[in-house]
Amino acid sequence: MGKDDELIVITKTYDLIVWSCNHTSRFPRNHRFVLGDRMERNLYELLETLIAAKYRRDRSELLEAANLKLEILRFQIRLAKDLQCLKMKSYEHATKAIDEIGRLVGGWMRRSR
Repeated sequence: MGKDDELIVITKTYDLIVWSCNHTSRFPRNHRFVLGDRMERNLYELLETLIAAKYRRDRSELLEAANLKLEILRFQIRLAKDLQCLKMKSYEHATKAIDEIGRLVGGWMRRSR
């Protein structure tokens, strides 16, 4: 993965955080402080993990951790939709973004082996 590709996955994760913050703040109160906070925390940790991987020579462990965070986030987004915290259009946007980030991380993992 080239430097530009690394920047793309980090930028897309950053953009998803901005999107998420705008949406989780509108979650119903009983879900905002648990599910919303966990989703945001998971996204922040994902961003931190990807930035750390960018600067490590042996990044496979960090990329595996990022991949796990993405999988957890997929379930959190689905749960938010099922609990009616997210509308279908927002859910579709989030899943497309997560899938794209997942493809980029997967490609980075393959190139790092």
